[in-house]
Amino acid sequence: MLHQGHAQEEGIGYDEVIAPVARIEAIRLFLAYASFMGFMVYQIDMKSAFHYGTIEEEVYVYQPLGFKDPDYPDKVYKVVKALYRLHQSPKAWYETLANYLLENRFKRGKIDQTLFIKKQKRDILLVQVYVDDIIFGSIKKEFCIAFEKLMKDKFHMSSMGELTFFLRLQVKQKKDGIFISQDKYVIEILRKFGFIDVKSASTPVDTEKPLLKDLDGNDVDVHLYRLISWQCKKQTIVATSSTKAEYVAAASCYGQVLWIKNQLLDYGLSKVVWNARVIAWNAD
Repeated sequence: MLHQGHAQEEGIGYDEVIAPVARIEAIRLFLAYASFMGFMVYQIDMKSAFHYGTIEEEVYVYQPLGFKDPDYPDKVYKVVKALYRLHQSPKAWYETLANYLLENRFKRGKIDQTLFIKKQKRDILLVQVYVDDIIFGSIKKEFCIAFEKLMKDKFHMSSMGELTFFLRLQVKQKKDGIFISQDKYVIEILRKFGFIDVKSASTPVDTEKPLLKDLDGNDVDVHLYRLISWQCKKQTIVATSSTKAEYVAAASCYGQVLWIKNQLLDYGLSKVVWNARVIAWNAD
């Protein structure tokens, strides 16, 4: 398959392209756990991450302008390492990174495929991957320094630094906890749509003109027009039954609770005590 930017065809130039991506909930839980355990979270940024991945498909590219071989101007290059804009590059990079970590005694999370854990007796190092951004932390800083060296031995990456900004989350790590906000992101959105100078209001409704009952109108059947909506991944669902909506909401909440519980067990918590209002974390 000759490749010209986006000219790949599924089934010919690539097959599987999906790579695991950390959920925003996983990042928030990671930070909550770090705050609970009292350790610093660090971040490293991979340089040209996609170039490390090895692709399985047979792909060829034209010689780029200005870099043509004068002896073979009509030849093409066979791609071995992934290139940016190849559909399979994210998956190839993830597999390369995951295999490297697994070879170095890391274990992959049972629930979250972007979480990697390394345990040594009662100590643990947690690594969360989001494409080419990696955050990690441990109670022992020497574990973090050793992880940085491990990564630098194979990949070109930025030096380890304290996590301050990740996935549009501003992160402040203090002695009394880890605090996150999205002030910068909100300002960017307001500026993008021209609302940066708009006067704010506590409510968009004119409070000086209260709603009045239409004495000549018919009463509305509240059961007929009682619409409850909720979002489920990529689609918004509307139910005419409040009971049905409550069942779906409860099921979604229960699934989320189970996910959090299993994630915490991956973190190394030997026992997680649950009830309707309290989550107690018991470390090893």
